Amino acid sequence: MAQTRDLDLVIRHVLAGLGHGIHAGRERGAGVEFSEYRAYAPGDEWRRVDWKLLARADRYFIREAERDSHVAVWLWLDATASMAEPSREINGIDKLWFARTVLACVAAIAQRQGDAFGLVVCSGDKVDFTPAARGPRQLQRVLAQLNKAQPLGRLPAGEVLKAHLHFARSPAVMFVASDFLDWPSPLSEALQRLRRMHHDVRLLTLRTQAEVDASFRAGAAYRDPERSGGLHRLSGADRASYREQSRAHFDAVAQACRQSDIVHSVACIEQPVVEVLRGWLRAAGARRAASR
Repeated sequence: MAQTRDLDLVIRHVLAGLGHGIHAGRERGAGVEFSEYRAYAPGDEWRRVDWKLLARADRYFIREAERDSHVAVWLWLDATASMAEPSREINGIDKLWFARTVLACVAAIAQRQGDAFGLVVCSGDKVDFTPAARGPRQLQRVLAQLNKAQPLGRLPAGEVLKAHLHFARSPAVMFVASDFLDWPSPLSEALQRLRRMHHDVRLLTLRTQAEVDASFRAGAAYRDPERSGGLHRLSGADRASYREQSRAHFDAVAQACRQSDIVHSVACIEQPVVEVLRGWLRAAGARRAASR
């Protein structure tokens, strides 16, 4: 708890009044895990009557149970060096902070629904993997791993990512937060592969308002944190070209997602977290409704 106190407080604030939003995590009925008692109603199966309770209470009660959902929730965090990009408008906020917070909220929703959930973190050319499980302890494990994530290096190679896709043998929902500045990339190929395997893949592209508007300070020097190279200076004359190239890149990301039937949302890290979270979950719900 000491490791996750700050993040835990943030998600409690964000989730106040927020609905479940992912899917029905458990099904009522005859199952293996006891849920609650309810009064007998005509039509109920007699084999579900609790006869011991009848002897004590002299009334018929039905044992309700819950069956575990077969769908696991997977959180996928891009913690490469480019995710350290800070907001130019809000102090103390960067892409990684925002991604960790949104994924922590999804984890809290999954835990509240009784779903199994796990975490995949891509950072420093490697993959850190937290197996899926249920319950409050699993939430604390995931929050601790999210808090530990640091923006380092580049995405792992395609072979490394492919070797970690063993977790996706059962039906799963993938929530992936990244800036997707690299596309196509080993990550995009892995996600498209997961979609072809019939998993529900939901992407959140994170940008800063300065990136969207090209409102970087004129004459400032920048270095790509994931590639070797010198400094790059953005002059006033470069802004139009930057906007055009940026628009073309993210249009290509959106088109690839449509072609692969992947839910794709875009947000600026200056937006309220709850607004982004609602929009992300709503986009996935809209696709499900349209497919019926």
